[in-house]
Amino acid sequence: DAAITCALVQTVVDPQMCGIAGFGCLQLYMPKRNFHGYIDFHTRAPAAARENMWTDLIVGEARDGFGFFLKDRVNEVGYQAIMVPGNLKGYYEAITEYGSMDWADICQPAIDHAEAGFIVRPHVYDFWVNDDKGRMPTGEKIRQSPSGRKIYFNDGDEIANVGDRIKNPDMAQTLRRIAKGGADLFYSGEIAEEMAADMESHGGLLTMEDFAGYRTHRNEPLWTDYRGMKVASNNPPGGGVMLLEMLNILENFDLAAMGHNSPDYIRTVAEAMKLATIDKDARVGDPQFVDVPLDELLDKTYAAKLADGIKRGDKAHVERIGAPEESKDTTHVCVIDAEGNCASMTHSLGMPSGVITDGLGFMYNGCMNVFDPRPGRAASIAPGKGRFTAMCPTIVFKGDDPHLVIGAPGGTYITMAVLQGILNVLDFGMTVTDAIAAPRFTANSNTIDVSNRIPHFTTNEVETMGYPIARSHLSYVFAGVHAIKIDDGVWTGAADPGRDGMALQV
Repeated sequence: DAAITCALVQTVVDPQMCGIAGFGCLQLYMPKRNFHGYIDFHTRAPAAARENMWTDLIVGEARDGFGFFLKDRVNEVGYQAIMVPGNLKGYYEAITEYGSMDWADICQPAIDHAEAGFIVRPHVYDFWVNDDKGRMPTGEKIRQSPSGRKIYFNDGDEIANVGDRIKNPDMAQTLRRIAKGGADLFYSGEIAEEMAADMESHGGLLTMEDFAGYRTHRNEPLWTDYRGMKVASNNPPGGGVMLLEMLNILENFDLAAMGHNSPDYIRTVAEAMKLATIDKDARVGDPQFVDVPLDELLDKTYAAKLADGIKRGDKAHVERIGAPEESKDTTHVCVIDAEGNCASMTHSLGMPSGVITDGLGFMYNGCMNVFDPRPGRAASIAPGKGRFTAMCPTIVFKGDDPHLVIGAPGGTYITMAVLQGILNVLDFGMTVTDAIAAPRFTANSNTIDVSNRIPHFTTNEVETMGYPIARSHLSYVFAGVHAIKIDDGVWTGAADPGRDGMALQV
C-alpha cells in the first residue's frame, strides 16, 4: 500500500522521471503470506515495430550504453518513441493482489497533489534544462506538446522555474477516472481509446490492440550468496543478473584490505563492471525473445575465471560505436512494515517522449530509444519485446531475514550504484547513510567515470594503470541509491543526498 501510494504521488511530482505510462519492476517479500517474488511491468514494443525499421538512421551509441542516437531523433522524441506502458497495470495488480487498502484510497494522495500542485525543485528543473550531451533536453521535449506547454511553461514560452508551483488538473481528472475504473480503463476502456486515437492521428506505432494485449510478468528472484549473505534480485530484461554477476566476481577479492575507493579497489571493481557490461550487451535481453544463459552468467566458477583475469591485470574492452553519454532519471521506493513485509520498486519513463495526449495530463515513455537498431542482436527491436533496463530492486538476506532493501534510479548506472551500496555495507561495515552518501564511480565503458569527491591523487594513480578517467563536476552522481537496513529488528533508512528523496518512518 505504501509503496504504490508513494509511486503514484511520484508520477505527479516527478512527472518526466516516472508516470502511469512508464515501466517498472517490484520485488515483494511477504513472509506471513509465504510470498517472495517479482511483478515485472516492463514496456513492450508495439506490434508494428520491426527489427530493421531504423537500421539506416544510426548516428551513434551512448558511451554508457544507454540508447542509440538516430537521425531526426525518431527513437527519442515523439510518438514513434513510445512503447506499451506497464506501470499502471503493475501498480493496480500489486494492490488488488497484495494490498490491504481500496484502490481509490491508494490513488487519492496523487489526485490531491495534482490538484494542489507541486513546487519545482532544483533537481526537477535541472532535469528539464540540462544539456544531455547529444540528447534533446527534456524541457524541449515538453515544448513539443501543446498540453506540455500549458502545464509546465510560464505564459507558454519559458519553462517553470525553481520555486514555481505546477498544477495539473488534467492529470488529476485522469487519476480520478482511474481511481474509479481501475487499470482496465487505461488498457481496454475509454482512456485506451483516447490514447490509441491520438497515436493514430500522429503516426505513432501503438494501437488499441497493443494496450489491450499488455500483460505483466511474474518471476521468482534470481539468487546468489555474497560474504555469507543471500542476495535476491530481478530477472531479465531487468539488471539483476548484472548485479549478481559482479558480486560473484568481487567475492574473489579481499576488497576491505584494499581500502574503500583506493586505486586498486577502483580498478578491481571497474573491471568487474566492464565484464558484466560486456556480457549484458552480448547475451542479456528479453528472455521471451533471447536465450539468456543465466546458469553460466551466475556460475561461481565462471566468475572466478573472470576474477583471475582481473588479478593478472587484464583490461576488458567494452565495444561502443561512439557517441556522448547522456543523463537520465528514474524513481525508486523501498518500504518495510511491522509485519516484516518488504517492497523494493524501481519505476520510470526511461527517457520521456515529450508526448502528452491532450486532456490526459501525463507524459508517455520514450523507451524505444534503448533498443539496438541493428538486427540480430540481443537488444534488437521485435514486436512485443521488452528492452533491457538496469533496474535491479534488490533485497539482501542475513539468514532468512531481510538485512538490506535497496535500489536506485539512474539508467545504466543503476546496477553499478546498487553494487557499491551493497559493498559499502557488507565489505566495509558502513551505516546505510554512509554507504549511500559515499562517492561512487562507474565503468559502463572503457573509461572510468568518477564523482568529483574522489581525490585527484587517487584517480591520478588509476590513470597510471592505463585507465582513462572522466571526472564529473558533480559531488553526488551515478544514480541515486535508496535503502533500508535492518539490524536485529532495528530499521535505518537513507535516501541519496544527491536526489530529492527522504527516509521516513510512520
